[in-house]
Amino acid sequence: MKIHPLITTTDALADLCERLAKADFITVDTEFMRENTYWPELCLVQIADDKEAAAIDPLAPGIDLSPLLDLMCANEEVLKVFHAGGQDVEIIYNLTGKTPHPIFDTQIAMMAVSQSEQIGYSNLVESWLGFSIDKGARFTDWSRRPLTERQIEYAIGDVTHLSKIFPRLLKRLIKTGRGEWLDIEMEKLADPENYRTDMDTVWQKIRAPSRNPGVLGRLKALAAWREREAMDKNIPRGRIMRDETLADIASHPPKEQPDLAKVRGLSTGWKDNDIGRRLMQTLAEAKPLSEDEMPPKAPRGAPLGKEGALVADLLKLLLKIRSREIDIAARLLARTDDLELLAAGQRKNLPILEGWRFEQFGRDALELVEGRLAFAVVNGRLKMAHIDDIGGSSEMPEVVVHMDE
Repeated sequence: MKIHPLITTTDALADLCERLAKADFITVDTEFMRENTYWPELCLVQIADDKEAAAIDPLAPGIDLSPLLDLMCANEEVLKVFHAGGQDVEIIYNLTGKTPHPIFDTQIAMMAVSQSEQIGYSNLVESWLGFSIDKGARFTDWSRRPLTERQIEYAIGDVTHLSKIFPRLLKRLIKTGRGEWLDIEMEKLADPENYRTDMDTVWQKIRAPSRNPGVLGRLKALAAWREREAMDKNIPRGRIMRDETLADIASHPPKEQPDLAKVRGLSTGWKDNDIGRRLMQTLAEAKPLSEDEMPPKAPRGAPLGKEGALVADLLKLLLKIRSREIDIAARLLARTDDLELLAAGQRKNLPILEGWRFEQFGRDALELVEGRLAFAVVNGRLKMAHIDDIGGSSEMPEVVVHMDE
């Protein structure tokens, strides 16, 4: 494989992208910094097909990334391959308002062909290529220039190794017949809605202090205000205000701006500075949540009670058995939250009761909670069995555990 020198000009980038536009697939990775900023700072892009690879310096003076971004988002003929690509996709979305498409994520694919739970890149390389990668440059400050040859070599390795792994992984995936499952998951990964900040919903990521519509209305308004402040200043939202402080102010709003000096987590300067005034204005304009906006009375993660918790435990056991039987990562089949909601009686808007997940796991999960499925220990091995099958079987199970209707 040909490895190009670091690309620092628009002409060299355009030439590279013109060639890669003829490939069946390209592998992509990015290096970025986001510890001190709201928006991740793109510092390096690595890209390869099966013949050539290069690193691109987006910080090079005068470089125009348009050829690269067009290849990512406008060329539907080339498959873009990432590993754990959520943050890479987010960066491209921030630059273009679009996501790479079509897309393939090898971490998700590994969950569909094995019981690997979110396998890391180094473990992926060791598993498929049989060697360990040099991790010495993992903690590089990628924004500093110049980059050393070792740093560039380390970065390019991420895509050259992936270009060898992807075809092999694809062959295994084809053999399993699970390509349709992955198509659905990849479309979800490429959905721009995953990367769009919705000011009306950012408050939902904060632990709600109560179910009072007034408190939640202030929480909603403050969360959106904080998000805009962080965006404008390009600093992490926690540098504006921590979640705990924001929730405390929503529950116990200060009457006047000088009272902000008494709020734990805020500096005394808030009592008379501009950001303090904007916060107080936000509180003054906040409106209680409408009935339609109120969170459900049994929110995700709420206590199930003793019986419900037992049912959830049985569902988790069922998930382990099913994952082992079809050799798939349990995490890809179902989330713990969804199992708890099913145990609590919810039947709508659950991924495990839709599509391929229902066929592979959801139907059995539903039959378990409705008393039509049992766990049986046969010859020392735990299995699932329908109640009618157990009753008519000539092979008597050693132990049977099932849910009564």
